[in-house]
Amino acid sequence: MLAGLTGALLMVGAATAEAATVRYYPVAPGYRVNVRSGPGTSYTIIRVLTADAKVPIYCQTPGSTETGPYGTSNIWDNVSNGQYVSDAYVNTGSDGYIADRCS
Repeated sequence: MLAGLTGALLMVGAATAEAATVRYYPVAPGYRVNVRSGPGTSYTIIRVLTADAKVPIYCQTPGSTETGPYGTSNIWDNVSNGQYVSDAYVNTGSDGYIADRCS
């Protein structure tokens, strides 16, 4: 029984550690950023972020190329299930991928 309890606790600990790895990144100051249903401007706008928003990045994927305050990029950040923003509008501190690629 102790082995089963230990295994269950390890699984809970792993899930907690995984959840803790999600970081939030600020959207460019002064910009209201469109959140889209896919990685590109041809996808539907689902909502608009406020100028002072911070977003989690769960994964990243290539999509249409966009130019914003943080350069030109074809990287799109998955900020929620089926919701993407152009990485050119999110201050990740990098011009490349900072999260796993979306599957």
